[in-house]
Amino acid sequence: MTHVTIYRNRNKECIGFTAIGHADYAQAGEDLVCAAVSVLVINTCNAIEKLTGTAVSLVTEEEEGLIDCRLKDAPSEQTGLLFSAMILGIESMAENEDYEEYIQLSFEEV
Repeated sequence: MTHVTIYRNRNKECIGFTAIGHADYAQAGEDLVCAAVSVLVINTCNAIEKLTGTAVSLVTEEEEGLIDCRLKDAPSEQTGLLFSAMILGIESMAENEDYEEYIQLSFEEV
């Protein structure tokens, strides 16, 4: 199962996330759930840096299926919109009866 934790500050602004684990929906290389989560989170990190100019701290570990992305700068309306788009995609998957047992989404105040 893939676990995605969204980190928010006390103002409820997204400041990062951790995605860890392999979905195990299918064999490696054929796992649609793992691929979809990977695209969503990697694209979000890339978009934040390239489109908003906001620096991120990024830690990855392929074997564990780990992607940890944290803002180095204060959150902005733009970063919030990009995080919201990512969360929408992950929520849609987590609520889909075909995929819900392969992905877990949680929120944590930090």
